[in-house]
Amino acid sequence: MKTIVIVGGSKGIGKAIVGNLVDSHKVINLSRTAPEYTHGNLTHYNVDILKDDLPEITALDAIVYCPGSINLKPISRFSLEDFREDFEINVIGAVKAIQKYLEVLKKGQHPSVLLFSTVASKLGMPYHASIATAKSGVEGLVKSLGAELAPTIRINAIAPTVTDTELASKLLRNEKMIENIKERHPLKKFLDPKEVAGMAEFLLSEKASSISGQIFEMDYGIVTFKI
Repeated sequence: MKTIVIVGGSKGIGKAIVGNLVDSHKVINLSRTAPEYTHGNLTHYNVDILKDDLPEITALDAIVYCPGSINLKPISRFSLEDFREDFEINVIGAVKAIQKYLEVLKKGQHPSVLLFSTVASKLGMPYHASIATAKSGVEGLVKSLGAELAPTIRINAIAPTVTDTELASKLLRNEKMIENIKERHPLKKFLDPKEVAGMAEFLLSEKASSISGQIFEMDYGIVTFKI
């Protein structure tokens, strides 16, 4: 049974990934909040990824880094601290986790790392300057580490469009906003966390053994098509 560290597995996409994996994997959740349920294969550490020392782990096969941010406003209203905070949670936190567990991960069974980007890194979108900058850093990290850690460790990222999570709740707070979001996507939908969790499960599996250094857009067509 593989052991997977999930950073931010108590909410949103991370919670859905834990739900997909916990029956067949040992899951170690590092999060500021405890999961809503317990399971024999689930271990939780109450950790702030940026502020706290990370727990020692002796066996590990994969790292999934889920924390993110949605900080949308005109460039004139962003402070430099806004940019720093978004970069810290999206990039520095991921680097911290990878550095902490790299040596034990190298000894794992078909080891891999999964990070998260956003469609805003590919699609120019107003008010997304900070998050698009931070997530572009994530994509650069995936490409660079994919080359550096081959052939031992695979690393990939998923770049979702709007996903029905607490983090995106401000974008989906009424029916009109929901319909507007759907209308912007050529396939007239937005993501459910379970869809993203399914892709994550695949990328962590041996079925994806040929895939590393890739960014997978789950976009309902918003990046790919112009209709």
